[in-house]
Amino acid sequence: MELRELDWFTTLAETEHMTAASLRLNVSQPTLSRALARLERKVGVKLFDRHRNGLRLNKYGEIFQAHAERAMNELGRGAERIASLVDPERGSVSLGFVHSFGGWLVPDLMSRYREHAPSTTFELSGGACDTVVDDVRHGNIDVGFVAPEPVADDLEWIPLGREELCLGVPLGHAFEGRDHVTIADLTHEPMVALRAEFGLRHVMDRLCREAGFSPRIKIEVSELSTLHALVASGMGVAVVPVPRPGHAPGPVIRGIPFSDPTAFRSYGAVTRRGGPSSQAARRFVEFVARGSTRASHSERTPGAGTRREVLTAVGNS
Repeated sequence: MELRELDWFTTLAETEHMTAASLRLNVSQPTLSRALARLERKVGVKLFDRHRNGLRLNKYGEIFQAHAERAMNELGRGAERIASLVDPERGSVSLGFVHSFGGWLVPDLMSRYREHAPSTTFELSGGACDTVVDDVRHGNIDVGFVAPEPVADDLEWIPLGREELCLGVPLGHAFEGRDHVTIADLTHEPMVALRAEFGLRHVMDRLCREAGFSPRIKIEVSELSTLHALVASGMGVAVVPVPRPGHAPGPVIRGIPFSDPTAFRSYGAVTRRGGPSSQAARRFVEFVARGSTRASHSERTPGAGTRREVLTAVGNS
């Protein structure tokens, strides 16, 4: 089976019209028709139902289309990986990240890296911490940016820093006038939290466990923006990252600093043991690792004004 036949078939499957497909592919209709006939002989069934006004993909064609598209995508990725070995600056790097990092960490790293390798392209996907880690483990993505550090012997971790956590409460809540709270203060509070597969939930569960209680979780969600909205509407309180200037998500809520010294989440980059396979991805990981010491130091040594800024940053989000 020729690659050209697969390419032509996928175009026909998309257009379901011989004339439109031939124009897009810049081949004659008789040539395209003969190629389709050869392909159908090879698979042993008709892939289209013929109608007066065109073609219609049948159930066999739909099955073959799904496999053909996956095959073409895999071949394309293989060509990209080879190209990146020959010229790493022109390669592609696939990144996964927890959703909250899509607003600051990932764009910042990409922007700074493009100054060193402007021809590098990126493929991005956001998801839960556990999903990102599994995608790295199975080779679906080159690098993942997650928090906290996953417990895994088959992965490598590059620490990048930490995010301070605060308590998000609705306006008018009993805690609103306080300068700080402790994790133990949440013992009897109804809470809104991310689902169990999210890294922030892992950290919150650990903090509550260390404080000697199980959180009273009333609602589980999959996005920080939804969590903020539910807190603002009075559905409960939530443990949230201290927003960065210009990146505070969701409606207005009050952010109250925790006095607990462990109320933070460490974040970093994760790759498979031995690093990614492509040279382009390896160069990006080296860039991230070189900057990790400076970034980690700045995140781990906040100034005296940092906790006071929490009150303004979340309150004005």
